[in-house]
Amino acid sequence: MKKDMSTSFGVIGLGRFGSALVKILSEAGKEVIAVDKSEQAVKAVRKYTDYAFVVESLNQETLEATGIQNCGTVTICIGEAIDMSILTTMLVIKMGIPHVIAKATSTEHGDVLKRLGASVVFPESDMAVYMGKRLLSGNLIDFISLDDGVEIRRIQIGGRFVGQTIQEIDVRRTYGINIIAIERNHQTDVDFSAQYCFQEGDIVSVIGKVEKIDRFEADITRS
Repeated sequence: MKKDMSTSFGVIGLGRFGSALVKILSEAGKEVIAVDKSEQAVKAVRKYTDYAFVVESLNQETLEATGIQNCGTVTICIGEAIDMSILTTMLVIKMGIPHVIAKATSTEHGDVLKRLGASVVFPESDMAVYMGKRLLSGNLIDFISLDDGVEIRRIQIGGRFVGQTIQEIDVRRTYGINIIAIERNHQTDVDFSAQYCFQEGDIVSVIGKVEKIDRFEADITRS
């Protein structure tokens, strides 16, 4: 490929996870190279990218023919065929691609991929955690897990916090967490004052230790 693809993305394996990733990246305006051995799977993503290739044998020669070695990030979405996942991850890393992400289906699978030098994702496990948190909390909308037991959560305000200001609740001193954004009527404010008064349905993004956010979230539902 003649054009610079260093800021582009490669996706190898076009199952549900890989196909969804191609769609999301393409709709965000990113250049994506999509690769799979299934002609049907490749055909399905051609509405999202012009760079979709059927590759029957995953080796360096066939992958280089797609131009995937010029991508800045390549995600290996081959989860079920563990041997192929490991071999393809090894090959892509050997090709010198700066950032390689690999899908894993078990802790052992993930450990091998990490040792090869890939960043690892566990889609099924992560979704189970997300669903569990959603089921246990009526206020949680979304969350991001960081290192050392820290999370960022989007939480809907309700209960006794409605009508109170940030200063009155004193979130930082009372709970040891920080509010980093407030959403109201689909508008996001990151430059708010301590006098901001919460209304029913406001969404706050908070950052802090999991147990401290849990306590804040539990108090929201109390009358």
